[in-house]
Amino acid sequence: MDRRRNILISSGGRRVGLMGCFKDSLRRRGVQAEVSMMDAGGSAPVAFLADRAHRVPRLNDPSYLPAVKRICDETSVGLLVPTIDTELALYAEASGDLLSSGVTTVISTPETIAICGDKIATHEWLVANRFPTVQQTTPERALAEGWPLPVIAKPRGGSASVGVRKVTSMLELRAVSESSDETIVQELAQGREFTINVYVNRRGECVCAVPHWRMEIRAGEVSKGITVRHECLIGLARDVAQALPGAWGPLNIQCFMDDSGLIKIIELNARFGGGYPLAHHAGAHFTDWLLDELEGKTPSRLDNWVDDLAMLRYDEAVYVPGARLQ
Repeated sequence: MDRRRNILISSGGRRVGLMGCFKDSLRRRGVQAEVSMMDAGGSAPVAFLADRAHRVPRLNDPSYLPAVKRICDETSVGLLVPTIDTELALYAEASGDLLSSGVTTVISTPETIAICGDKIATHEWLVANRFPTVQQTTPERALAEGWPLPVIAKPRGGSASVGVRKVTSMLELRAVSESSDETIVQELAQGREFTINVYVNRRGECVCAVPHWRMEIRAGEVSKGITVRHECLIGLARDVAQALPGAWGPLNIQCFMDDSGLIKIIELNARFGGGYPLAHHAGAHFTDWLLDELEGKTPSRLDNWVDDLAMLRYDEAVYVPGARLQ
């Protein structure tokens, strides 16, 4: 097999849709290559659907990166795809070492990872670059300044909506302020919530921006979404993506837009979003472009993706006879 085309998805979990997008890209190119996964747990559903599945130590284990390198070497991996926020900084720092072994990691620079992975850094960067965003502060200052309720409280370094809650009373806000967790408070944004999936090529050009309305959310991911061709959302996403220092590959931007067209950005994520398969099925094949860039080609701008395409997710099961899952 061509070393450059074997693909390994890190922290595979339930990312069956993303794996399917990569397999679709390989199939349409007529390329015989593996799409494998690795995970610290033994019950990741995608493990039983991937071409290969690898069990690895947890991220904070010193043996984690050596295990990843060994897997890449033994299975001829050419493209490594991180998928969760907690692993991005590690891969950003290790990407040069991995590249020296022939493995390209789908990762932006450490600077962009640091901006996107810290809610305070995200807010400061957006404000400094004059991008529209929500008001944000600490729980203590929100109390002292008498912020109007409700507000949104979330962990400074949170991911996938874990720990995000709507605070509706001063008593609850006081409890948040007294917690030992590092929490930030944001104003409650108005309007509809959107995710904009963007792809930035090696030249720093935003090749494509596909907004979708997050009609329904479950466990932090979109369960019902629909693509929306809105030029203001698209233009803003392009500007943000191209302003990030050393962004590359798939990113996603979360924002709200009210009835007047006012947009406020709430999150930046330097990775594939959980709703990326919707953009893929709309014709924005980020997975194609990653394979193109491995071959030294530069993806060019694409705007003719399918508008008004709905994604309606439902539960599916993987049945594993005789399994001993841990």
